[in-house]
Amino acid sequence: MNKENNYIKIFDTTLRDGEQSPGASMNIEEKLKIAEALEDLKVDIIEAGFPAASKGDYEAVSEISKKIKNSSICALSRASKNDIQTAADALKNATAPRIHTFISTSELHMKHKLQLNSDEVYQKVIDSVSFARNLCEDVEWSCEDGTRTDLDFMCKTVEAAIKNGASTINIPDTVGYSIPDEFTNIITHLMNNVPNIDKVTISTHCHNDLGLAVANSLAGVRAGARQIECTINGLGERAGNAAMEEVVMAIRTRNDMMPFQTNIQTEKLTKTSKLVSAVTGFPVQFNKAIVGKNAFAHEAGIHQDGMLKNNKTYEIMTPESVGVSESNLVMGKHSGRHAFKQKIIELGYSINDNVIEEAFENFKNLADKKKNIYDEDIIAIIDDQVIRVNDSILLQDLQVIAGTKGPQKAEISLLIDDEHKTVTSTGDGPVDAIFNGLSQLVPHKGKLLLYQVHAVTEGTDAQAEVSVRLAEDGKTVVGLGAHTDTLVASAKAYINALNKLIIKREKSAPASMSGVTGV
Repeated sequence: MNKENNYIKIFDTTLRDGEQSPGASMNIEEKLKIAEALEDLKVDIIEAGFPAASKGDYEAVSEISKKIKNSSICALSRASKNDIQTAADALKNATAPRIHTFISTSELHMKHKLQLNSDEVYQKVIDSVSFARNLCEDVEWSCEDGTRTDLDFMCKTVEAAIKNGASTINIPDTVGYSIPDEFTNIITHLMNNVPNIDKVTISTHCHNDLGLAVANSLAGVRAGARQIECTINGLGERAGNAAMEEVVMAIRTRNDMMPFQTNIQTEKLTKTSKLVSAVTGFPVQFNKAIVGKNAFAHEAGIHQDGMLKNNKTYEIMTPESVGVSESNLVMGKHSGRHAFKQKIIELGYSINDNVIEEAFENFKNLADKKKNIYDEDIIAIIDDQVIRVNDSILLQDLQVIAGTKGPQKAEISLLIDDEHKTVTSTGDGPVDAIFNGLSQLVPHKGKLLLYQVHAVTEGTDAQAEVSVRLAEDGKTVVGLGAHTDTLVASAKAYINALNKLIIKREKSAPASMSGVTGV
């Protein structure tokens, strides 16, 4: 690709690298939902998973390949024929498939992780890329731990990858070690020293261990890279990856300094951010750039004064440009189904009439309890409704006795596969009593890793959103629940996690991934 071409491809790896965040595991339905949102964002390439890692990952890549038609679908593989063949098989229905294969090239990784010498790694680059190219026209190659790799050896392996059919060369800052000037120098060195590098796309894949993932990605682009690998909300293992919303809005906002373009529909960034947060149970910090709750909030008097005079005094981009509109109070207990359905469409949702009908009833119930209904309230209702569509365990009734005199007591009624079951349980606090009762009704060995509550809006009548993370036999699930009663929201979240745990049990155990982290 000509260096003067200013179009930047956005390669989203939320479903692959993002899912490697501890506790961020997603089922196929959730991955499909996120893939559709990414396609709607007009992401160029969606890295859908690591097919050789597990049966679940293979199925997810396969289903996404069938469903998504406007974005390229990419599958990751190690430098082995089995991995690459498995990736190709999973991608067989993709309109625009891409195989992404990688191997470590730093001295540290080659010696201690791979236990191979540089000549052996070099040969594996040749073998893996050529094999992948015979199976797929679009091949990406990555030198894992690239920013700690000897530059001469990097040039040698990159040249071999290009010669054997790679059309994209990715330079990962796998452990978030690099700084912008250094990353610029690496890309520049490759541009100046590798034959035919102008015929391929150079990509960046930066981790955020030092908080520099976005800065390094943009430094790479300014040096000649024309693809950025990133995730929604900066999701990813350890400290995460470069956040898509940040790199895209940085390019759009500072186009004077970075005269590049992406195809991302930025007005849908906030909606997608909320979806990923809801599915993974990873909340977006309030002061997160671009999509955080406070990103366009102004409390300081001097700021408010400036905003009243000219919003450009303290806003370098408009809220509307990322899909944020000021919450309004139009919806209320007198609103009808048509208005409610229209509001859902305005909020960017596309759901069937059955879900809308149930969500509308929940909305009316909320409106009877809550004076002001905000957009965030409706979003919470829809998200809560959608994640419960295929649940086999449903909450019928919950009564809790709590207070200073323990033990606290919970009376719970569930509908489990159309059978009513009840229990009375006690615990050290009302939430503990609820969870103990649910564990009696639905026996499991899951360990509670996370219990988290946050208010959807302000006020004592705000809905509570609860996230619960359970782990059983190496399988981790996240359950979500929303309700004006925090205890009911807690029960719904735990039940949602149990439903996901049941689905996980039905899946075969993942293949061995010892020593594998990806790029």
